[in-house]
Amino acid sequence: MERKRFGLGDIVEMKKPHPCGTNEWEVIRMGMDIRIKCRGCGHSVLMPRLKFERKLKRVLVSQNTPDVT
Repeated sequence: MERKRFGLGDIVEMKKPHPCGTNEWEVIRMGMDIRIKCRGCGHSVLMPRLKFERKLKRVLVSQNTPDVT
């Protein structure tokens, strides 16, 4: 199975929504641990990279590719 690609500043969708109701998160720190920030309420969560990769559903907005309008 191919690993999902994500980077710093990307907006990602997780498998389960946050209790505030939104399912969009921003990646704000990368390393052995990943810190993500809820786009709804601003709460941030730090989790190990392996756990993050298992809970990641898809990348909604990537900072590496420009938006085409």
